[in-house]
Amino acid sequence: MLGEYVEDKDENEKKKYKFLVSLKKLYRLSNTRDRFQLVGIFLLTIFLSFMETFGISVIMPFITLAATPQRILTNKYAHAVYEFFGFSSTTQFMVTFSVILILFYIFRAFYHVMYSYITNTFSFRKYHNFALRLFAKSLELTYLKFTFTNKDRLRQVVTGEAQNTASFLQSVLSFLSDVLTALFLYTLLLITNWKMTIILTLILAVKVLIISKVLNKIIVDQGQKRTKYDQTFLGLLSRSFGNFKLTKLRGNQDELYQIFSDTSLKRGKSSILVSTLSVTPKMLLETIGFSLLIASVAYILIKYNDASAVLPIISMYALALYRLLPIITNLLNKYQSMLYEQNSVNIVYEALHEVGEKKGYGPIEFEKDIVLKDVDFAYIADKPVLQKINLSIKKGQKVAFVGPSGAGKSTLVDLIIGVYHPKGGNVLIDGKPLTPDNLDTWRRKVGYIPQQIFLYDGTVAANIAFGEEEDEDKIIEACKKANIYDFLVEHKGIKTTVGDGGVRLSGGQLQRIGIARALYNDPEILVLDEATSALDNDTESRIMDEIYKSSENKTLLVIAHRLSTIERCDTKVEVKAYRPS
Repeated sequence: MLGEYVEDKDENEKKKYKFLVSLKKLYRLSNTRDRFQLVGIFLLTIFLSFMETFGISVIMPFITLAATPQRILTNKYAHAVYEFFGFSSTTQFMVTFSVILILFYIFRAFYHVMYSYITNTFSFRKYHNFALRLFAKSLELTYLKFTFTNKDRLRQVVTGEAQNTASFLQSVLSFLSDVLTALFLYTLLLITNWKMTIILTLILAVKVLIISKVLNKIIVDQGQKRTKYDQTFLGLLSRSFGNFKLTKLRGNQDELYQIFSDTSLKRGKSSILVSTLSVTPKMLLETIGFSLLIASVAYILIKYNDASAVLPIISMYALALYRLLPIITNLLNKYQSMLYEQNSVNIVYEALHEVGEKKGYGPIEFEKDIVLKDVDFAYIADKPVLQKINLSIKKGQKVAFVGPSGAGKSTLVDLIIGVYHPKGGNVLIDGKPLTPDNLDTWRRKVGYIPQQIFLYDGTVAANIAFGEEEDEDKIIEACKKANIYDFLVEHKGIKTTVGDGGVRLSGGQLQRIGIARALYNDPEILVLDEATSALDNDTESRIMDEIYKSSENKTLLVIAHRLSTIERCDTKVEVKAYRPS
């Protein structure tokens, strides 16, 4: 689930995800286009593996013919080529052979680069797709679910887990390429000398199994720990920077520093362990493989007492093992990387399959009234906050919602404007029920001014438009209504930068930007949720004058504790905390 840490519930695996299950989930995350592209990449991979094998297999005849040119005339295949192309001498034949091989290796190098570009591009596009879909899913969360979601974990899922899932895909593609190349090379070695190949295989297989068994368990465990450490990091940074003033006042920088240091060290130790273990198989396999090759050469010399006859075979084995051993090492490393990253695949899969709110832009008009009929609501099942609420608000009416803290004033207004969904009863707009089919249309009729105005480090225009296309005329008009335009003209107009969190503005200016944002789309309903409670009386009085002036023909819903804030409202709705009978 988005914003939650997911652990595998498989009884046999407990703390690690089955590799094949992760592959299956990754496949399900792909669309038809992706699958066609994967087929194309698979075909390119087969050709790449064939070229790798051909590049090694051709060395043996080349060395043989170079060492004994007369074989060009005695070998039926070489002689057939010699006669077909009409070579005048064995020297001309070998020069041509050499040029063709050089051109082949140049083409192979170019193909490698292009193959890498194609697979990297595919992986990046998948990362972009995963991140985009996860961000969209995050925005589709119901507001109720969002309030109970860990925000730091949510950020980690959208960015880090999406990247890890794309890395998992990249590892799978690389793994597939290496497997095919290894199979092609192994087949070549079997054809050359099946007895020696099987002996080498049995010895290396035992070593590989032992190494994998020991290392994979550690890698999986470290992958789980990495996810938790990342979450701790994000949480700590959010706490430290999210309320920097409190951090300063508490004077607990040393404690936060220590937590950061401890987490960083733990994550570092995990990374060091994984990095060190990833080198170990390579060194072991290369040592074992080349030791076996040297022993084989010594055996041949002892048995045949002449290396010239088997020199081409030895050369080809040396080249094949020189290419094959790193491939086997890379396979182990990639498999370990996939074990390390497969937890992210599960997290992304679960997040993308979470049911969110669907878009609802069906028609709904507001000409008469808003009616709440027997509305019930609860954040948690069996713990109602509001019950059997009946209320009628006329269009253009100014309504104050009053009551003690925690009584449910904001919750009631959130039900009216469609942020929350009733657990029972209906919200009727001109007699038409508010449903998921028309919810977004209704929400766009609302302008919302909260107690704390969120501004990001950008221009006034960008903060007022808040992700929508910036209409300069509408922004200026909203600023004038909010009585902030004259201040902006003294600076850079609507292109004035506000600083992170609006630090370059006073409290009153910050609130006026919030009012301008709420008025930007000329909403029919304006909501003030404790919008002036943090201001002094004079500033509040001026801002409320501006709000009432700019919302003469609008429906105004005001949540406040101060009597001065609601004194000009037409009616007051007292909200009392629900007490179970």
